[in-house]
Amino acid sequence: TFTFVAVVLLLTGLWLLADTLWPEPFSYFAFRSVFVQYSGVVAMGVMSVAMILATRPARLEPYLNGLDKMYRLHKWLGIGSLVLATLHWWWAKGTTWMVGWGWLEKPAGKGAGQQLAGLEAWFRGQRGLAETLGEWAFYAAAVLIVLALVKAFPYHLFRITHKLLAVAFLPLAWHSFILMKFDYWAAPIGWLTQFAVVAGSIAAVLLLLGWPGKVRKVPGEVVSVTRYPELRVFEFLVRVDQGWSVH
Repeated sequence: TFTFVAVVLLLTGLWLLADTLWPEPFSYFAFRSVFVQYSGVVAMGVMSVAMILATRPARLEPYLNGLDKMYRLHKWLGIGSLVLATLHWWWAKGTTWMVGWGWLEKPAGKGAGQQLAGLEAWFRGQRGLAETLGEWAFYAAAVLIVLALVKAFPYHLFRITHKLLAVAFLPLAWHSFILMKFDYWAAPIGWLTQFAVVAGSIAAVLLLLGWPGKVRKVPGEVVSVTRYPELRVFEFLVRVDQGWSVH
């Protein structure tokens, strides 16, 4: 719980150094603009940490009180990213729908005729593709995270579907990279977000390649098996004499 809250507070604090949730003058669309940025940045930061933890980094285990606590943190980071991404999606997509329904009137765009140059112009040209990829990747990730939380969902299917989250993460990373406010690049929140996105993307590729399992195989001998029918649990005692890094 402490680590989860610390990650969210760190991202929130750095974001507040670069922007505000109370823009002047305050209006629905002004708030929508900053909240979409805030929720997107924090959602991707949280999801990136969850993706990194999925690789089971042994060096972090002492600081997170073991592998089981690390997986619990991974689970709550996933839930947190789903909540934040859903809020992000609704304020972005829901507002567009409400304008189309006539419930809201979109203000005239500022700097509509502004000519951009260099890197910012290139980023602006990628926005359409990044928005489309992010939207569909969000739908896929939302379904996959919900399936992971349904206890009745069979484990052998969960292993396959949960791995697909690494596939969904990559277009979400591109979405975040392109659509993050350009001004953030010069601020600590921009540096941290891009580092987290790159690290999370590397972790996603390693997971898709099966890296954690391939490099951490050690020979072992099953010494005993105990069944606890009331708990529907099996306890295995395995002797590993060589190569065990100790979790």
